[in-house]
Amino acid sequence: MTKGPSAESGVIDLLGLLAYAELGSFFRLADDAGLAPSLRTKGQLAGLAATEQNHYQALRGRLVELGVDPEEAMAPFIKPLDAWHERTEPQSWLESLVKTYVGDGIAGDFYRKVAELADADTRALVEDVLAETDRAEFVAAQVRAALEENPKLAGRLSLWARRLVGEALSQAQAVAVDRPELAALLAKDKKVAEKAAKAGDSGLGDLAAVSRMFASLTEGHAARLTAMGLAE
Repeated sequence: MTKGPSAESGVIDLLGLLAYAELGSFFRLADDAGLAPSLRTKGQLAGLAATEQNHYQALRGRLVELGVDPEEAMAPFIKPLDAWHERTEPQSWLESLVKTYVGDGIAGDFYRKVAELADADTRALVEDVLAETDRAEFVAAQVRAALEENPKLAGRLSLWARRLVGEALSQAQAVAVDRPELAALLAKDKKVAEKAAKAGDSGLGDLAAVSRMFASLTEGHAARLTAMGLAE
């Protein structure tokens, strides 16, 4: 894979991973739009899907600017992300919405955490792509409305959300093992480095280091559950 002289391998991996994730989000939201119960909701989801497509194009454009073939940058992440979606296939429209919010949300927290350790341009682009205000508010409102109509759904959806977090962690671990350049960006995080050193880790790209980093993201997950009216 060719890349510009200033592009770190870890940054290329981050952009490639996020680009493929955004492309997948476009297709999933478009599918959800087709299954939505009302015309208004169909239109709202279609708009969110269009936003994901714009994000994908922005990431693809950044890779081109860096002298990288976007498809080559995305290729290593097709298998692990597709496997994640196969393991977390929703059984209902509501489960699909919760997956979009919780699953993609905690994965986004991970991308954002890594981007904090990258260059300023990459950090700004990733922050823009991961801004989820409209989508978050839409999903939370839909789930809360469904729970008001049928409170019994809360238990099942809470369990589903918990499973999504576990699967997201497994996905991140697998990617970190396969792409050490991406995991190596974490070496710039002093807090992660200190925790790894205390635990006797020989390197920051191993499963234990990634797991500890993910443990720091639980606050965002709890906030998402609260917004939807779900419990831990």
